[in-house]
Amino acid sequence: MSKEICRQKIEDLLSLADIQIGGTRSWDISVHYEEFYSRVMTKGSLALGQSYMEGWWDCPKLDEFFYRVLTANLDDKIKPFKCYLAALKSKILNPQKKSRAFKIGDFHYNLGNDLYEMMLDKRMIYSCGYWDNASSLDEAQEAKLHLICQKLYLKPGMKVLDIGCGWGGTAHFIAEHYQAEVVGVTVSEQQAVLAKKTCKGLPVDIRLEDYRDIKDTFDRIVSIGMFEHVGPKNYATFMRTVRNCLKDDGIFVLHTIGRNKTVNSTDPWVERYIFPDGMLPSPKQICSSIEDLFVLEDWHNFGPDYDKTLMHWFYNFQKNWPSLKQKYGDIFYRMWKYYLLSFAGAFRARHNQLWQIVFSPKGLEGGFKIVRYTQPLP
Repeated sequence: MSKEICRQKIEDLLSLADIQIGGTRSWDISVHYEEFYSRVMTKGSLALGQSYMEGWWDCPKLDEFFYRVLTANLDDKIKPFKCYLAALKSKILNPQKKSRAFKIGDFHYNLGNDLYEMMLDKRMIYSCGYWDNASSLDEAQEAKLHLICQKLYLKPGMKVLDIGCGWGGTAHFIAEHYQAEVVGVTVSEQQAVLAKKTCKGLPVDIRLEDYRDIKDTFDRIVSIGMFEHVGPKNYATFMRTVRNCLKDDGIFVLHTIGRNKTVNSTDPWVERYIFPDGMLPSPKQICSSIEDLFVLEDWHNFGPDYDKTLMHWFYNFQKNWPSLKQKYGDIFYRMWKYYLLSFAGAFRARHNQLWQIVFSPKGLEGGFKIVRYTQPLP
């Protein structure tokens, strides 16, 4: 396919999203290399991200660009053959099997605590904030943690499991504000080291451990931003593990990004550069995985709040970039910018969702009282 034909096809596609090449609006793009068009036509979204990292094209506001691209469903218009092979491979194999459990920790979460300290809130919560009545990132993350704790009906002295505990911010918050004992598990060594330091002096036990190895019994279980790494072939195993570890009168809160339809592969650029083996669950997949295990008590969607959270993360990242530049380099800057702003655009377009789902083993007596509070209960 000639360069001229490739360019025309890309221009025609972008016009469906009201995006111009060489335009003056904040979502229009500037292309610096003519090879960009044939590269994207051949390799799709992988090439789009790679070419941005290499400086082949620019856009004043990537979040607005991706909002329009995804609202117009342009991601479905170019599907290289490799994408179908990746989907078939994911359907046959189990990329998230136990032997690969620590891969994501090494690849993404061990990048460097300095990066996340400068990007996230003061508690280093790497998941969507709850922006109802919040005016800052710190307030939004605190509101989210209170919201989860209230959905868990936490009481002093309870034993809580935090699956995917990150840098210990949630475990610290639960122990400090709700006087509960917490076991936190992570597959990131750097997270575990900092979490132990963060939670020192509190009834918190941080473990470098895969969720499939947990054997204890708990009053309450929470998992925040970890289910995205479990994978479809392991959803039932994850839910059985949670059920085996949860008391009959317990409560489990799952906080996860989700997608509107079931797929068998993830975006190839995200897979290669950000979250290897990551997979967003669909409602169908989650509901199938809990059959004969849990009663679904509540399903709360506040996906648009992730757009705002990601924009705050990008603001912090960009503001602190001069302190990070020497260690990470210019290509990383463009990669991380592309990651944060493309995700913000995806949530703005309602292409991705953010769910908090409440489960109980046998159904809560009298039913679950819907909780949407953002402040501690009196």
